[in-house]
Amino acid sequence: MKKNQIESVLIAMRRLIRATDLYSRDLVKSTGLTTPQLLLLQSIKNKGEVSIRELALEISLSQATVTSILDRLETKKLVTRIRSTKDKRIVHAYLTESGKKIISKAPPPLQDSFIKAFEDLQDWEQNMVIASLQRVASMMDAEDIDAAPVLDVGALDRQPLPAQSTSKTKSK
Repeated sequence: MKKNQIESVLIAMRRLIRATDLYSRDLVKSTGLTTPQLLLLQSIKNKGEVSIRELALEISLSQATVTSILDRLETKKLVTRIRSTKDKRIVHAYLTESGKKIISKAPPPLQDSFIKAFEDLQDWEQNMVIASLQRVASMMDAEDIDAAPVLDVGALDRQPLPAQSTSKTKSK
């Protein structure tokens, strides 16, 4: 019985990873954008004049990551950055006409359908899902990994990061 339960968990986890991967690949194929790029464009569209710091807070990514994503979007001529006239330390991001066009044609982010379904759950069901996923993250030694609330499989258009050690010192 235990083997079947373990297999069921692993299959469910694989389906989650696979769904995210398939969506990300389709998004890149249809728009040329990754999920974080799309979310950043949507945030700029929704906020209007917005600083890099505000964008980072809005989509729960570091300012350095947002700057890197903006570099790519600017290269694609989807955004432009303009230094504030009131405070030269602040840089605002704006959508270009191409950026507005691509965002109007882009599919909704994968997490939008999840959010809708999650909101339809009873409070106790939501809490059970949260607790279960937090437990799974803990079981995989992933509770301390920095993660934004963005469903993204990773670097489809980015350079791989240098290998990092995943071993942690545990006190038992």
